[in-house]
Amino acid sequence: MDTRAAYVTLARILRPHGLRGEVAAEILTDFPQRLKSLKSVELTDPRIHTAANGLGRRAIRSCWLSQSRGGQAIFHFEGCDSIDEAKKLVGLEVQIPITERLPLPQGSYYVSDLRGCEVVELSGALVGRVRDVEFTGEAVAGTPNLAVSTPAGEILVPLAGDICLSIDLTARRITVALPEGLRDLNSGS
Repeated sequence: MDTRAAYVTLARILRPHGLRGEVAAEILTDFPQRLKSLKSVELTDPRIHTAANGLGRRAIRSCWLSQSRGGQAIFHFEGCDSIDEAKKLVGLEVQIPITERLPLPQGSYYVSDLRGCEVVELSGALVGRVRDVEFTGEAVAGTPNLAVSTPAGEILVPLAGDICLSIDLTARRITVALPEGLRDLNSGS
């Protein structure tokens, strides 16, 4: 079993920060304030594609959020007391068990839960599988798109209530009512 699926990545370590072993990390969560309250995390190397890529649980001495460079988390881990030790952590991912994710409000979903879901039409006809969720960049007005792999190529399906009629994470199925012409629009023809 691949144990990586049992964890969720909250941040990616970018570089040493300061002289005492702190590291600056790219924030990869919608809940950055939570990083400051974590007591320990798993550090994993995404470049190693095995279930044994974990470097183990690491206690956090402190974490604070910096507004520099678009916003980063500054971590100081137990046992990391120098720039040389901090350099060894560059590229590692800061993770927690998926069971420790914060609950979302009704109608909101984690991207990792949507990936791999089967997409079907009301008739039951298979459209394809969700490869990823793409964001438009407009946090309020933008509607994310499901990037769905189909036999005819990838199509983008807006993650909107009038198109995605039901999302059943237990069954890993999303039922859609595709607007007329959506497949043609996505294929570029």
